[in-house]
Formats: sequence, structure tokens, C-alpha cells
Amino acid sequence: MVNLLAFLVLIAQVSSVSIPAVTVTNSELQETLDIAVAQGITDSPMRTIDAGGYHVGVAIVGRGPSANVVAGTIHSEVTEVYSIVEGSATLVTGGRLIAPRARENTALRRMLSGPGSTGTGMEGGMVRKVNKGDIIIIPAGTPHYFSDIPESITYTIVRIDPGRGLTLLDSTPPPEMLK
Repeated sequence: MVNLLAFLVLIAQVSSVSIPAVTVTNSELQETLDIAVAQGITDSPMRTIDAGGYHVGVAIVGRGPSANVVAGTIHSEVTEVYSIVEGSATLVTGGRLIAPRARENTALRRMLSGPGSTGTGMEGGMVRKVNKGDIIIIPAGTPHYFSDIPESITYTIVRIDPGRGLTLLDSTPPPEMLK
């Protein structure tokens, strides 16, 4: 009986259909970033797939110089993984938001980063300098913001959404959808 059960499990695994892999090429990243910069768009989602029980999205972000920013945001359901492509910045993570308020759950919000909150600042966060090549994992529910960007910063974001609230995308949406 145990052998029959093991055989059935093996057959189920062999005959199951895998989820196709998705590639976002460097040229697609650069083209999307160029369009975003020209259109004044900060966060450009490129793909979001159903990864079998959760959604995974990829975006490219370009931020210009800013200094002495006091803010904060939380993505309540989505973990973000930043990979710094160019530039550097000061990133604040953790602690708690000051005067949090829920962000409107619009179609654009569901395409970008899902539900969450913003605040007028943060207290108790960890301040760190991030540079080209660094990877930062920001778990869902963790407040974060860039307090200082000396010149500019470009980074990719992988968004992991176990609640499957992010909108599925098989290509980069047109710029007018991201404003």
C-alpha cells in the first residue's frame, strides 16, 4: 500500500504542468526606465505573474535628487526586494509610522504595491546608506522611505504578494496608466 501511495505521488509530480518562467531583459528595463524618466513616472511595473499561490511582480524605479525627506510608507501585504542598479541613497526602514493613514486602494495602487499606509514621518527606524549592487529586503508591514538621494538612484523591485492582490501584468503598462 505504501508503494502504491509513493507511486501515485510520483506520477502526480511528473505529470503536473510547471509554471513558465518569465524573463525581463536588461534592454526592456532600460527602455522602460527611459520612458518613465521622460514621462515623470517614478515606479514602472513591468511584469506580475501568478507564481502558483502568490503573485510576483518586477518593476524599475528611478528617483531624482531629494534631501531631508520626512515621510514613510508601509505595504501591508507585499514584501519588496530592492536591487540598486545605479546611484546611492539613505534608506530608513523599521520603527513605526507617525500619523499613519491608509492609502486609497485604486487600480494604480493594486498595479504598483498593493494596500498600505503612509505617514508624516517615522520614529525608531534604522538609517542606512545603500549603493549600487546592494540588495535590500523590506518585509510586508515594514515602514520605509528614502530620506536623502544626493544625485539620483535607480533600482529594481521584486514584489512578493502572498495575498494575490497585485494586478497580473504580462507587459509594461502604457505610461498614461501610471500617472
